[in-house]
Amino acid sequence: MDYEPIMSYQVTLKPSEHHFTVEENEFILDAALRQGIAFPFQCKTGSCATCLGKVTAGEIHYPDGLPLTVMEHEHEQGKAVFCVSVAKSDLELEVNEIDSSSDVQVKTLPARVNSLRRLADDVMEMTLKLPASEQLHFYAGQYIEFIMRDKSRRAFSIANSPSNDEYLELHLRQVPDGVFTNHVFNSMKEKAMVRIEGPFGSFYIRDTSNRPLIFIAGGTGFAPIKSILEKLIEEGDTRPVKMYWGARAKADLYRNDLAVKWAFQYEHIEYIPVLSDAKLEDNWEGRVGFVHEAVANDISNIAEYDVYMAGPPVMINAAKETFSSQGLPIDQLFSDSFEYANG
Repeated sequence: MDYEPIMSYQVTLKPSEHHFTVEENEFILDAALRQGIAFPFQCKTGSCATCLGKVTAGEIHYPDGLPLTVMEHEHEQGKAVFCVSVAKSDLELEVNEIDSSSDVQVKTLPARVNSLRRLADDVMEMTLKLPASEQLHFYAGQYIEFIMRDKSRRAFSIANSPSNDEYLELHLRQVPDGVFTNHVFNSMKEKAMVRIEGPFGSFYIRDTSNRPLIFIAGGTGFAPIKSILEKLIEEGDTRPVKMYWGARAKADLYRNDLAVKWAFQYEHIEYIPVLSDAKLEDNWEGRVGFVHEAVANDISNIAEYDVYMAGPPVMINAAKETFSSQGLPIDQLFSDSFEYANG
């Protein structure tokens, strides 16, 4: 019996000149990771644009259609996300690979629940204590995954600065019908043991730019923004920072006190909370509406900033489209898209 040979394509990365092969109908990101290439990635669903790069030669295809994170005009310019695209020919790609010389290494570790504290009705602050013999080096903005008994995983961003490496701080939102988060809120006790793996993700400050910064948090997207901002403060970085935090009601700004404190203590930090559905009892006199619209209304010269966003996909996608129309280059926008479906 004759078998049709499986087609494979050669991929060359710029500027590193790294090479790898991708099989027919294999996602490009999967092929890169399988062969040890340090591709940046986060969601692996096309919703965060962390693996965004440029196709400078060759042809790719999206089996499920053009993802929301790539607009038509960007696609025509060669911009692409590689977690949901396949090769149709040999390729040359421009990708910002992760620095493999870093001391950040993915580890699987046991951890003890050190504390549980409700920050809002549906947000729990959890701190994890790592084994005394282990350290988890991470970039501010990265995340870890809990490994469940059934081998499924739950991802949460680290909320503390990397300088505090004895504990990990996480902000967990309770998900309706979410098995893990309901366990955390209803029955988990301090001193419980959990199994984690990390760090993961490419949502961290790039050192190649000195542009002023815009941080946009949606809900518990505040967690990675907190980690990044605390790191910058510790390092004495005084680049101008505009921090926007979008939430439904005042209670959802669960660490509003901390954000207000930053803005009070550091003159280069400005904090703008925005509520989309303020309650009557909030007596809210601040900004209202969608947080990305507040940014767009405030900042006409957004192309002069680097923008870091963390929150739900609907916020990320709406903001990207709005900011792109205002002239923000795609390589000056970094995002961490929070999916809550599996809770």
